Amino acid sequence: METKYLYINTIGCQMNVYDSEQIARGLKSLQYEMTPFLEKADLIIVNTCAIREKAEQKVFSFLGRLAGLKKKRPDLIIGVGGCVAQQEGAKILERAPYLDLVFGTNAIDRLPGAIQAILSKKCRIVDIEMSDQIKELDFVTNEVDKGEVSRFVTIMQGCDNYCTYCVVPYVRGRETSRDPKNIINEIHRLVESGVREVTLLGQNVNSYGMKEGLCTFPELLRRINDIDGLLRIRFTTSHPKDLSENLIHAFKDLYKLCHHIHLPIQSGSNRILKRMNRKYTREIYLEKVDKLRNTCPDIAITSDIIVGFPGETKTDFQETLDLIKTVKFDGLFAFKYSDRPNASAARFVGKILKNEKKQRLQQVLDLQDQFTTRKNKTLKDSIQLVLVEGFSKKQNQINKQNISQDVQWTGRTSTNKIVNFYNSDDTDSCTKNVMGRLVNVRILQTFSHSLWGETNGKEPTSFDLRGEKSYVA
Repeated sequence: METKYLYINTIGCQMNVYDSEQIARGLKSLQYEMTPFLEKADLIIVNTCAIREKAEQKVFSFLGRLAGLKKKRPDLIIGVGGCVAQQEGAKILERAPYLDLVFGTNAIDRLPGAIQAILSKKCRIVDIEMSDQIKELDFVTNEVDKGEVSRFVTIMQGCDNYCTYCVVPYVRGRETSRDPKNIINEIHRLVESGVREVTLLGQNVNSYGMKEGLCTFPELLRRINDIDGLLRIRFTTSHPKDLSENLIHAFKDLYKLCHHIHLPIQSGSNRILKRMNRKYTREIYLEKVDKLRNTCPDIAITSDIIVGFPGETKTDFQETLDLIKTVKFDGLFAFKYSDRPNASAARFVGKILKNEKKQRLQQVLDLQDQFTTRKNKTLKDSIQLVLVEGFSKKQNQINKQNISQDVQWTGRTSTNKIVNFYNSDDTDSCTKNVMGRLVNVRILQTFSHSLWGETNGKEPTSFDLRGEKSYVA
């Protein structure tokens, strides 16, 4: 069978990245190979996100660019998948009549069959059927691209929380957890292929297994921690209401579990948290932050903030700023509220003007930037244990220009800080491949969103590897 080319544009969260990887692997059975060139593709898939209005706008902006390409090449197949596809269904075909396929978040396993039908019958297909059961894909992780150090692994799908601003339960369905045996087997295959770090994905990983009576999330982490060859474990996202004592203690007990947690607060106002249906108060949140830091003193805590939620007063917003000052997050993802289809907050009164939302967002970003910069500065002259992920962005540019100089690598600390560095641990430093290794890096400079340094000439000790500690040189 003749080789064909597939181009995937992934918009949105880590779960979409994971889904796109599975789409690419599934379509290999039809002889599709990935290409980075849009014009070369025989099949173009847009994997979409509906969580915010801006992400949805990106989808239709990209689709608009494809109309001319389809006119020049009528045999080109164009498909839209993911959350916007699940949300809009056949209406997307009306908006973009040159599309061939719309497939939802539960249809990835059926995608090869849909493509075959389009090729043979020259038809258009809409497949947005939902299911309460997770379909284990036969083609999952059959192979890993050479040099992949870190990979996402979805452990559950959907959500039962129904936060009033969120569309996830409507576009990804009800919460369902994968069998732990399948998760463990997938990670084993990844490690055998060279992966050294996995990030476990779910809308609320803290509630993993509860509904089905499977093992708890901390128990799953313990089993993953025992996998030989795996160096690090990360996870996202954690709902504060389900953050258990056992999970907090896992940061102390499991040496492969990275010292970083993303714990979305969304607002510092109890009144707004109640309107959001978050099921916790700021006091409960702050109590859990204290427990995390008492258990794991060097833990990095990041969060999400939504500004301009319907009915958010200036007093509510000041309470959010006050909470940021109290917690002193390592980093924040902050967003302006936008109405989403099906989400109940779209029907709330008290909408905030766009300019006011813009100003509030900037205040949050400016405040958080102070704390991020300050925290990074404290790391100057320390030794950080870094898992090397590959060449830095700067080095990739140098490689393209064929300029010969010391090789600059990039990786992350256990606390999820990006570190770019030169490897100077031996005389062959320009060519020595340290990808996938844990190395000690002396931090020489700090920036708002990254660190820079060089290897300190010392191999990590067993204490470094098991304790994941940084220290002052």
